[in-house]
Amino acid sequence: MEEQAFVIALVGVLGIGAQWIAWRTGWPAIVLMLAAGFLAGPILDLFDPEAAFGELLEPMVAIGVALILFEGGLNLDLRELRHAGDGVWRLVLFGVPIGWLLGSLAGYYVAGLVWPVAILFGGILVVTGPTVVLPLLRQSKIQPRPAATLKWEAIVNDPLGALCAVIAYEYFRLTAAAPDATLFEVVPPMIIAVLLAGGIGYAAARVVAWTFPRGLVPEYLKAPVLLTLVIGVFVLSNAIEHEAGLMAVTVMGVALANMNVTSLRSIHHFKENIALILVSGIFIVLSASLDYQELSYLNWRFGLFLLALLFLVRPLTILISLLFSSVPWNERLLLAWIAPRGIVMVAISGLFALRLSELGYADGEVLIGLSFAVVVVTIVAHGFTIDLVARWLGVKGSSRPGLLIVGSTPWTIALAQEMHTLKTPVMVVDSSWQRLAPARRAGLPFYHGEILNEATEHNLDLTPFQVLVAATENEAYNTLVCNEFAYEIGRDTVYQLGEAVSEDDRHAIPPSLRGRALFESGFGVADVNERQAQGWIFRKTKLSDEFKFEDARELLPESGHLLLLLRKDGTLRFFTHASRPEPRPGDTVISFTPPKSRTAGDQAERPGKGEGGTQPA
Repeated sequence: MEEQAFVIALVGVLGIGAQWIAWRTGWPAIVLMLAAGFLAGPILDLFDPEAAFGELLEPMVAIGVALILFEGGLNLDLRELRHAGDGVWRLVLFGVPIGWLLGSLAGYYVAGLVWPVAILFGGILVVTGPTVVLPLLRQSKIQPRPAATLKWEAIVNDPLGALCAVIAYEYFRLTAAAPDATLFEVVPPMIIAVLLAGGIGYAAARVVAWTFPRGLVPEYLKAPVLLTLVIGVFVLSNAIEHEAGLMAVTVMGVALANMNVTSLRSIHHFKENIALILVSGIFIVLSASLDYQELSYLNWRFGLFLLALLFLVRPLTILISLLFSSVPWNERLLLAWIAPRGIVMVAISGLFALRLSELGYADGEVLIGLSFAVVVVTIVAHGFTIDLVARWLGVKGSSRPGLLIVGSTPWTIALAQEMHTLKTPVMVVDSSWQRLAPARRAGLPFYHGEILNEATEHNLDLTPFQVLVAATENEAYNTLVCNEFAYEIGRDTVYQLGEAVSEDDRHAIPPSLRGRALFESGFGVADVNERQAQGWIFRKTKLSDEFKFEDARELLPESGHLLLLLRKDGTLRFFTHASRPEPRPGDTVISFTPPKSRTAGDQAERPGKGEGGTQPA
């Protein structure tokens, strides 16, 4: 009992610790988790998952994979897919079967796997996985269209790859049970099993879609009920038909994602947190389960297989699928190179490796080690070259962090113009076409629509924007926007106009819901609009080793206010009521000042002050 508790705690520490280090350093989380699990398991022998959990290990991994696939299915909103372009549809309709075929051929002829294992692993290789692709896209900053194609390919192929593996396994399980059976004796029962599993998953989704909006399940029970229902559907489907559970929960997730169940939004963060914990835990457990005997199977043939996967299977899959399409050739070549595999592929491989061994296929034992090798090689190869390849192919987007401004007012338009001149990507969002007129006249990027509407997620790519400023004339609406996007962009990088208040002030919106208050004085919307009408302007001053922040502060009139620092790499750091960023040489200080404030030239003319001179941006 104590040993199992220690293992569970250690798995949690290693998995979440690796995720935190990945966030701090920008390194791939999956590589860090692989290193942590391998170090704790085979190398240091801190724990052995099989010895600690025994017969419980397999059902634990199976239920974890089921929940991960359900969460992946919930991300597959076909309404969003309609806006993704014909490239994504081609990669789904043609790319999946072509990739499955080519991966199976490479597994058999190059890696030397037996046909059943090669075919099943070829289906698993279809998965690219949003857990790896999305962080890679955020880091690389490629252009929106190829980035959207890679994103949607990963989201769609995540459940499809699992379904391919389930279908392949079910076929080989039936043939192993009846070796003399003909194709017509095997295929019809398999089709019936697939339809039955899909029907169970869809029926469960309909139950959720009917009960949740009608108040039959209280809010505090929705997440537990959904979690329990997914596990129940998985177990029930497996009891009716062996290994039909994975298909059932995947169909359930996809069906729910397209039923417009608004009450599911309240558990969005919960299911993402559960998926993150499960992904981290399963990856640590599987990597700690590796032993040197399994790795010894990775001979030179598997090395050739990895090369074939990188330079033959993926490029041929993309180029054949996109023949005669409207996708430009430079984007096709980028798509042909970028296909990192992730945690879902390892989790599915780990589950079916155990199943194949039970069926008597010896090569099933090598699937876990081979899947880890595929993950490491593809992440290293694609992660370290995507910037170079994107730049070479001319699809590199802006690498500077963007600023998303919600609300088109004279003040926000002036701020957007100032940041635009400093080469910071900006976007002004407003639901009123009339209020956006100044942005259109100024030639600023804008989006006409409600930022809180789900349709915005389909039409506006938020990836380039790392800072949000809500500055409409409605403080409560600004708070709602900041609270909605705090999880996606970061609580520390969503800002709004309006003075911060105490937690004890029962008449005001609590700080826990608000974004950070802009300006150290906490200006409200009326304050900035009044000063804007009086002719106040934004000024920029560049700091250096000679001209320091104190010198710039001395130039600022008493009524002027510091707004933000712009780092050399484009990072934005705002002055707020609660924090003041640390200025560095090379930063540009943006301030909001009266029109007749002292200029850098005025300061240079004053004897004894600013002898080093100012360096206006």
